[in-house]
Amino acid sequence: MSNLNKVMIIGRLGSDPSKRTTSKDITVTNFSIATNTYYKSKEDEEKKEKTEWHRIVAFDRLAEICGEYLKKGHLVYVEGSLQTRSYDKEEQAHYITEIVLKNMQMLEPKDN
Repeated sequence: MSNLNKVMIIGRLGSDPSKRTTSKDITVTNFSIATNTYYKSKEDEEKKEKTEWHRIVAFDRLAEICGEYLKKGHLVYVEGSLQTRSYDKEEQAHYITEIVLKNMQMLEPKDN
């Protein structure tokens, strides 16, 4: 039996993507996508909204495309796998969970 690690999200970019090139000449682009969930409050039956933020990282040609065409507020479909990585800051370990992008589709015309 094999494992499955796949994430599919439709949401809006919270800011313009951040594109950089590593010392090994690999293009990396990072951005965040917001997804919204709606529910009714048990206390007052009022409709509420919850926003969840997802960190996205893209590599190579897909990173170049995201860095060039995506902008804050754009609606996009992203597909990839979850990855958790750690880094040390001020001698304390921090962990980040992000989606490693495999596929991206813009869901609005380029002019928006």
